[in-house]
Amino acid sequence: MLERIRLENLHNKVTTAEEAAKIIKDGMVIGSSGFTKAGDSKAVLAALAERGKNENLKITLMTGASLGHGTDGKLAEANVIKKRMPFQVDPILRNKINAGDILFIDQHLSESAELLHAKNLQQLDVAVIEAAYIERDGSIVPTTSVGNSVTFAAMAKKVIIEINTQVPEDVYGIHDIYQAEDYPFRNVIPIVAPWNKIGRRSIPVDPEKIEAIVFTDIKDSPADIAKPDHKTIAIANHLLHFFENEVALGRLTDRLLPIQAGIGKVANAVLTGFKDSNFYDLTMFSEVLQDSTFDLIDAGKLSFASASSITVSKECYDRVFDNLQKYREKIVLRPQNISNTPGLIRRLGIIAINTAIEFDIYGNVNSTHISGTKIMNGIGGSGDFARNAYLSIFVTQAASKENKISHVLPMVSHTDHTEHDVDILVTDVGLADLRGLAPRERAQKIIDNCVHPDYKEELQSYFDRACERGGHTPHLLEEAFSWHLRLAEKGIMKK
Repeated sequence: MLERIRLENLHNKVTTAEEAAKIIKDGMVIGSSGFTKAGDSKAVLAALAERGKNENLKITLMTGASLGHGTDGKLAEANVIKKRMPFQVDPILRNKINAGDILFIDQHLSESAELLHAKNLQQLDVAVIEAAYIERDGSIVPTTSVGNSVTFAAMAKKVIIEINTQVPEDVYGIHDIYQAEDYPFRNVIPIVAPWNKIGRRSIPVDPEKIEAIVFTDIKDSPADIAKPDHKTIAIANHLLHFFENEVALGRLTDRLLPIQAGIGKVANAVLTGFKDSNFYDLTMFSEVLQDSTFDLIDAGKLSFASASSITVSKECYDRVFDNLQKYREKIVLRPQNISNTPGLIRRLGIIAINTAIEFDIYGNVNSTHISGTKIMNGIGGSGDFARNAYLSIFVTQAASKENKISHVLPMVSHTDHTEHDVDILVTDVGLADLRGLAPRERAQKIIDNCVHPDYKEELQSYFDRACERGGHTPHLLEEAFSWHLRLAEKGIMKK
């Protein structure tokens, strides 16, 4: 195993996860690798959670995105986390956040590293970073994600490295490690196509800061991949027909433009739909490479994919890493403040496809909160892409829970993406193209195309009566949240 530490004077830093966890003290700010369950700490943070069961220990924890193996939940249950940012998906942690026991900062994923570099956040005390191996210069070769690890390694006072022997050493070369200059000396990021590589292949680390090295042999938590159902298939078909029409109108070609898709079953179904389409030589500039990414590569539909992590099912994980030579020239993993940087999204003309919890008749989107107060996961990178994309698309089912809940409403209970950042809305019922429409036109288009039949008449009535009252964006404020109130009181949004 010591062959994975190519800087020999670091060999004496090898220790157990329990000993490494002792470096972390009460009140510290910790930065951990990990982006949507990929490339995360699998031993040290788990050991910290065990320690927290017997000690009064509170930390602020920053990551790239969510952690795997229930680590967030273990830390939350042990009352180790005081504050968490910028994203999470764990149900135990979520419940603690919504109860007010843990503070949560929901951030655009492109911004966390920028805020650290600008010294707008507390300085990092310790970084915990997963690596495939350590280079002779002390730099680390990441595993299945890059996330915020470049910034964490640079800015933390101390660094703990987890070397994961499950990840083959020939993962070297799939990463593009680039750190933009601090303001006011920021230069142009010279990426003009998804396949451009502009940085180095390992994360620079000052060897003097490396306090401990822990070996692990644990794969990433597998992604939860749900098979496409009739609703997600319908959404995918509406989108594919839309793209075909855009090609027919001369706005796009059969190669489209680089695609970004949020994580989850809807996005996976949409991407899977491209397999049987006439589109070809597709590219991706996104945050996460999912099963559908590699399915499209295997089908000859996708020629290159750029992201910050690989988050896939167990079957797909084995397929990729057992055949890494097949994929290595077709993928790249970058720091998330590069994969999600607004300027590149605008320059490359990204087609962004993200998931909504609900949207309203004017096109405002809630992607984070249930009934306006209880957070689900976080905004993730959807805001980075929505505001800057060539096409900003949001998808959701028209109704759920035996149609007791409508996902198209008079007014959203929480706004993550305003109508100004939304071009296309899609449900299993249909698609609304909102480009070039004034608020009243947008509302009628959404009612006509996206609303479940059980709610269409009432939503039309709301809009008609609001128009009679007047206004550029007509509303009946006394009724705007009545659907949410009915759900809270009666368990159903219908009258």
